[in-house]
Parts: sequence; structure tokens; C-alpha cells
Amino acid sequence: MQSFPKPLSAKEEKACIERCQAGDRDARNCLIEKNLRLVAYIAKKYNMGDKDMDDLISIGTIGLIKGIDTFDASKNIRLATYAARCIDNEVLMMLRANRKSAKDVYLYDSIGSDKEGNEINLIDVIEYEDEDVVERISVAEQISHLDEYIEKALAQREKEIIKMRYGLDGKKEKTQREIAKMYGISRSYVSRIEKRALEKLRKCYLEEEQNKE
Repeated sequence: MQSFPKPLSAKEEKACIERCQAGDRDARNCLIEKNLRLVAYIAKKYNMGDKDMDDLISIGTIGLIKGIDTFDASKNIRLATYAARCIDNEVLMMLRANRKSAKDVYLYDSIGSDKEGNEINLIDVIEYEDEDVVERISVAEQISHLDEYIEKALAQREKEIIKMRYGLDGKKEKTQREIAKMYGISRSYVSRIEKRALEKLRKCYLEEEQNKE
């Protein structure tokens, strides 16, 4: 991977975001430049040899810019997490347009919504250390922490349903209707169990984050 500027510290990033959202173009350019390593890292995982790396980085950079321009600092989410999702989406849209298919489950894919209707992604329930952006995502991709939260927070049926719904632990991904048929219950009841389980995982993650402070 070519050399890119080091990411901003959390304090520097916060100040830069505030200036950017106040209309400072230099601050916006700084955020773009300092997050190019993130673009390159994500682009690299899509590089199958049939797509030029420079093209992937160019498309990923468009996603990064969209992420920076639409980022809402009032939300309880880091810029890196939000921008990475935007970069992923932009690259995936390009690949899908070219009739490519992404076979992996990515950290930024939706796994449901919480009680307030907010989207929950895998990365939202995975623990990571507050350090370099690329290092955080590299660690986050080892989803062992998600398994820990599932074992710690969920009842047996909730564990089984979550693992089947999202193809975890080597299980084949199933629809709510398929699971309902297996258990002899209604699809709406499976939906309620799933939502309850996702909320438990969310709370487990937040509690662990609070204990670190």
C-alpha cells in the first residue's frame, strides 16, 4: 500500500470536523487527505486483480467525500466508521454496476434496527481499541467479540435465531419465515425475538464502552 498521511488524533479530528461543518474548505480537504489510508485499505480488500487498484481508490475517495459531506457529528458514531461505510457502499455500487458480486459479509452491512429504528451494523456491536483507524478496522474484522457478546447477553433461542438470521458460526443464513417454520411460530414473533436480541447486543456493547471510560 502506498504511503498516505497519518490519520488525525481524536482531538484534531473533532476540531477539524467542527471547522468543516462550519464551511471551512481547508478543514474539509484535510479530513479527505487524512482519511485516504482508510480508502486504500478498504479498496485493497476488493482488489481481485480484474480491477485496477487506482480505479478502486478513486471510487472509494468519492465515497469518502460523500461521507465527510454528510457526516452528522451529533450522532453517536465516529467519522471513520461512517466514512468506511460510505466508501464500502460506493465501491460496491460500482462492482454491482459491472455485474460483480461481493460474496463476503462486510462489517458495514446492516444487521437490523434498534427500538428507535436506527440502523445497526456489525461494526456497531464489535469492540475495538481507540487507535489508528486502519488498525481498528483490521481488529474489528475478527468478529470474535461479537461471538462473546452473543454468548454473554442472549438466551439460547435468541442465540440460535441471530446465528441463523445472519449466517454466523458457520450456519446458513435464513429468512424470518424459514426460522418461524422451523420453530413452529409466527414470522412476526421471530421478528420480535430478533429485534430484542439485537437490542441486547447493542446494550452489551455500550456497557462495555462505558466501563472503559
